[in-house]
Amino acid sequence: MEFLNSFLPTFQHLGIWGYWVVALVSLLESLAFVGVVVPGAIVIVLAGFFSAQGYLDLGDLIWFAAIGAILGDSLSYYLGTRGTKLFRAENKFLKISHLEKGEQFFRKHGNKSVFLGRFIGPIRPIVPFVAGLSKMNKWSFLLWNVTSAFLWATTHLLLGYFFGGAIKTIEIWSSRTGIFLFSFFLLLVVIWLIVKKSGQLFHFLKSILISIKNAVITNPDVEHFVKNHPTLFQFLERRLNRENFSGLPLTLLFIAFAYVLSLFFGIIQDIITSDVIVAADMRVANLLFAFRDTELVKIFTWITLLGKWQIVISATVVLSLILWLWKKRIYLLLLWVTIIGSGLFNSLGKLAFHRPRPDVAWYIEDSFSFPSGHATIAIAFYGFLVYILFRQIKNWKYKINALFFGITLILAIGLSRLYLGVHFLSDVWGGYLLGALWLLIGITISEWLQHRKPLLSFTATQKTKIVVSVLILAELAFYVNFALHYNPPIARQETPSVIVAANVLDVFGDKQISHFTETLIGEQQEPLSFVVIAKSDQLLADAMQKASWYRADSATFVSVAKLAKSAILKENYPTAPMTPSFWNAKVHDFGFEKPTEAQNVRERHHARFWRTQFETQDGNRVYVGTASQDVGVKWLITHTIKPDIDTEKELLFSDLESAGVISSFTKEKFVEPTLGTNFSGDQFFTDGNTYLIYLK
Repeated sequence: MEFLNSFLPTFQHLGIWGYWVVALVSLLESLAFVGVVVPGAIVIVLAGFFSAQGYLDLGDLIWFAAIGAILGDSLSYYLGTRGTKLFRAENKFLKISHLEKGEQFFRKHGNKSVFLGRFIGPIRPIVPFVAGLSKMNKWSFLLWNVTSAFLWATTHLLLGYFFGGAIKTIEIWSSRTGIFLFSFFLLLVVIWLIVKKSGQLFHFLKSILISIKNAVITNPDVEHFVKNHPTLFQFLERRLNRENFSGLPLTLLFIAFAYVLSLFFGIIQDIITSDVIVAADMRVANLLFAFRDTELVKIFTWITLLGKWQIVISATVVLSLILWLWKKRIYLLLLWVTIIGSGLFNSLGKLAFHRPRPDVAWYIEDSFSFPSGHATIAIAFYGFLVYILFRQIKNWKYKINALFFGITLILAIGLSRLYLGVHFLSDVWGGYLLGALWLLIGITISEWLQHRKPLLSFTATQKTKIVVSVLILAELAFYVNFALHYNPPIARQETPSVIVAANVLDVFGDKQISHFTETLIGEQQEPLSFVVIAKSDQLLADAMQKASWYRADSATFVSVAKLAKSAILKENYPTAPMTPSFWNAKVHDFGFEKPTEAQNVRERHHARFWRTQFETQDGNRVYVGTASQDVGVKWLITHTIKPDIDTEKELLFSDLESAGVISSFTKEKFVEPTLGTNFSGDQFFTDGNTYLIYLK
């Protein structure tokens, strides 16, 4: 965006010459063989982009671009009438291979090749030449030439004009919304690749396992052991028999059920004992709250409604009718058993744990938090739907697509609950596990019944297909109407009650107030280096600016891309975004940084500050912060810090003092001398002293 903002005024100075540049480029784009190396189409699209910015008139551009293209084709046609004398094997541009490709295309499409060739980059400047070489009627050529030129110019200019008009939208969506959508899209791509390549991976692993199996069973010691324990190996052989449902299918389903059940009991134990995942719950909720965006809230509200009981029940009814019409009635009872069973046990779980909702919820829910009902039903209903499709679809490609979209939808519903703040991470994970248990129950019974009595093939009539289509459209209409009229009560974000402190440092004597920053799972990192007293957020920001510390940019598409570019090229980026850090389960409120002598983003001084709920008796706010120095890039997503964080503490204090923004200060013993590591494993050490600073 910054490049365009600086370039557009320069382009504006071209004035009327901009139109002639477009005409010349269009001519060269269509000129025999020269057009092979001239990127004319790109220039025309850019011209349309500039037109949307108000620098060129779109109507005039179409005329100039079209006339240039017409003249280029006409000149190429004329050169073609001069024969093949221009071609030599040693020529760099007029190669015989180019001529052969053009002749082949012209023979295949005839006179209309002049029109079609205009839109095919590699042969665009060659076809008119071949038309002249083939003695094509000049009036017929002119007709196709003029028609294609105006259509080509219009489509390319409108394409650029569209993107030019959407530039503001792109700027908006490149902020928090864009970051979330990009991250989610990246996750989907990874899932798609895993699922898409699962067939190849499965065959590869199968061949490896077969080789291992053959090597094991032919081992003399193994053969002797098998011979001495016939009962055990007969039992294992029956369990691994693929032909009977009680063999390998039931064995795998039982193992899956036992594993999911153990995970579910594990998450219950974590919640009861306040284990690691519960420590991460609040921090994940606060992190997502910091990235909350109005547009994303709308998107995730529509997604979360796919797990709402009204939508799920109506969809289940529609699916039941479709299964009945398609004579797949064996799934009907099991579908309802899965849905009702998962819903019932979810309600029992909520009553058993009485876990309150997160404080950062976007809207009010009138039920308890654990486990997530939306996550439970997402696995139970949409998982069973995917199972049916996977069972009935014959084409492997479509099976994979159904599995991919099912996984995507289930993950999206869970993410929507986290982003809207109505559930903790462990709620969603517990809901997924509970839903998976009932899904496995439904699948197990279904497979058992189908092994006893396989489903007969069924060919739907045209009338049945129409009825099914109407049912699906009716469900979609119900969902859209429900979403448009869905207005849940918005939760009011309560401001933490202000606590007036007579002595600022005394408040940290309370063990509930952490002296250390924390990782995502609550493990302590660096101790606090600063306790700052300031009248307001703005006064703190102004003081840091006067001390030559830059306010860090928010994480957006643009800023993250600029950070990556700066890190690779070792360029300076004084306001580069920072990775989040936590204190008292909160993400830092302010980030500040200062370039080092290296003048590149790989090395920088940086400080993070948190706004506390404490105030002094004269109404000043209390802030806490840390300081450290980045000395390199790690894992391509974060930085390595210099172990001596006390030096950074002294640097920031010195800068504030030199800027004349400190009214008074003391240096206090805050924690014991500490040697530790941060979330990425970087070591640090400190004397445990903290500056108490009063800003002017």
